[in-house]
Amino acid sequence: MSESAYKKAGVDIEAGAEAVHAIKQAVESTYTSAVVGSIGGFGGLYSAAAFKDMEDPLLVSGTDGVGTKIEIARRAGRVNTIGIDLVAMCANDIVCSGASPLFFLDYLAVERLEPALAARIVEGVAAGCLEAGCALIGGEIAEHPGTMASESFDLSGFCVGVVDRPRMIGPELVNEGDAVIGLASSGLHSNGYSLVRSALTNALSDEELLSVTLEDGELLIDALLEPTRIYVEPLLSALEAGLPVHAAAHITGGGITHNLDRVLPAGLDAEVRLGSWEIPPIIRHMMKAAHLETDDMLQTFNAGIGFVLVCEERAASSVLEHFEQQGAREIGRIAKAPSPDVPGKVVYSTS
Repeated sequence: MSESAYKKAGVDIEAGAEAVHAIKQAVESTYTSAVVGSIGGFGGLYSAAAFKDMEDPLLVSGTDGVGTKIEIARRAGRVNTIGIDLVAMCANDIVCSGASPLFFLDYLAVERLEPALAARIVEGVAAGCLEAGCALIGGEIAEHPGTMASESFDLSGFCVGVVDRPRMIGPELVNEGDAVIGLASSGLHSNGYSLVRSALTNALSDEELLSVTLEDGELLIDALLEPTRIYVEPLLSALEAGLPVHAAAHITGGGITHNLDRVLPAGLDAEVRLGSWEIPPIIRHMMKAAHLETDDMLQTFNAGIGFVLVCEERAASSVLEHFEQQGAREIGRIAKAPSPDVPGKVVYSTS
């Protein structure tokens, strides 16, 4: 089949080449000395020479997507930051083990390729990689004519990092009496948007979507498209400084209820004090729009806490000081569960 026939079928190879050229500068801005070569090859190359000084280096990987937040960004014509969301969703996951992100690859699927649009999206991915301290060493832009709705697209990716096994953090280090520290989210991050759309934005015209304001005066669209906060650098610097952080949880789909419990060993619960932090206006707005009770909200949205740390109680003040710019609050403690053999869970109380 000739290229012109392929283009008639919906795939424009020349547009693909134009898109690669358009993103080249943004991609290469993320490169570190460990990156070998440039974009355009069949595989991204990354040197492992730095691992030789580690006692037992472990590769840590994570993959995710932006979800239906993309549809709101598309409607608003503001796709330049969803790439940050993508990197955040992956890098915030792997840093929970204490791993340093090394490199990232993305996958952009489009109904029909528009090089300028693709460049704006990938520039956001590159910005996220720079913030997370990892290199964007490859990816794919794929046209799917006839299988996706007109003008639609989807974005996913994965991140690989490394941690020295003796320096890992996780459930094995968590002890009774540890402090639970919450770091503020930058909004809804990238979870709960199917509910946002069904309960709120689907009923709004494009003009209303861009003009509705929240109770604090912020535009709804600004709150909905605020990029996911990346917690990599502050956590890694805390560990490097020797702060006794025992575990970390990225608060994504399932909220605090179903993410903090992932770092709890059997026999230990996390007692979280409701009222120890402020619920953001965008989440209060969504609770009203979707008629959510508090329990449902805590299992759907991040409730204003995007990341949780578990640390030694004696070091809580030092940890709070280190993460001051991330809006750190002590929101609870680790306590014995009713039985030593049951999985740990999150238990809420009112302060």
